[in-house]
Amino acid sequence: MKKILFTGGGSAGHVVPNLALMRELRYLYALSYLGTGGIEKRLVTEAGYPFSQVETPKLRRSFCLENFAIPFALRRAKKEALAVLRTIGPDLVFSKGGYASYPAVWAAHRLGIPVLTHESDLSPGLCTRLIAKKCAYVLTSFPETARKFPNGKYVGSPIRKELLCCERERALHKFGFSGKKPVLLAFGGGSGSAALNSALDAALPRLSEKFAIFHIRGKNSPPPEKIPTGEILFRTFEADMGGAYAAADVVLSRAGSNTVFEILALKKKAVLVPLERGSRGDQLENARYFEEKGLAFVVREHALPDLAEAVEAAYESETLQAALSASDYLSATEEIVRLIRELAEGGASE
Repeated sequence: MKKILFTGGGSAGHVVPNLALMRELRYLYALSYLGTGGIEKRLVTEAGYPFSQVETPKLRRSFCLENFAIPFALRRAKKEALAVLRTIGPDLVFSKGGYASYPAVWAAHRLGIPVLTHESDLSPGLCTRLIAKKCAYVLTSFPETARKFPNGKYVGSPIRKELLCCERERALHKFGFSGKKPVLLAFGGGSGSAALNSALDAALPRLSEKFAIFHIRGKNSPPPEKIPTGEILFRTFEADMGGAYAAADVVLSRAGSNTVFEILALKKKAVLVPLERGSRGDQLENARYFEEKGLAFVVREHALPDLAEAVEAAYESETLQAALSASDYLSATEEIVRLIRELAEGGASE
């Protein structure tokens, strides 16, 4: 049985799409994962795949003394990754990007192992730019991104199949919603978004009059002390995101590419609040891209006091509904799996 090594990490956005692909390939290849001790280790080991840990330095976007140690830490990470790949002997390395993936891609190139990478964002990240020439293809979620690389190939975004087949009535029953009010689903990532949570807490009295609210707050944010009456469900984490999406009439979220493509594939009305502080600006670019196409409403962080108005406007917008109905953002999982299989088997992909 041939072997495929997956890599990528630093955030769930680099790991969850990999897991969606691994699920499709798990009976065809021996799969393993290389990443750091971050979120990828927990998610991958919980899914039951072999995991190799190589600590990779992360570039800080502000002046930081830790950045001066990066060359030394990266040299060690590359050496460790090389040892892991020699031991595993994969026939292909698939990278989902993020700083955690660089050592594995470097080692694969050094050993003559073919590499595929997938870039989720409109503007390619630093790791993608560094590894692009080492890859057979740079697969992309946006057609504009593919044109930035000689080996770029637009395929779309991989989406978990379990998100696409849930029934609304069953989801409403599971989460205890009556169906008498439209459901607002809000979330801000695995750790939660303090800014988003705080703004939604402030808007609860108004929004709870019109919406049933399903707020996935993340692990670092307990519910507010004063909760209005109404159908309001708080969760730290929700494993059944397919059910959560199925119950929702409108979604409030950050603007990570994977999340936005899930929302679009499900044709859900959405208000996007892009992460801006401490970010390279990728979420803002993603959000503006879809806002310009009329496929989402966008609220900047400085305008969060107007969150309730934006949610109500998005839910009531017939123009937004028409644009979503006409859109065609399907999952690219099958196409990416096809390319992985062709390269792993030693064939040419066109």
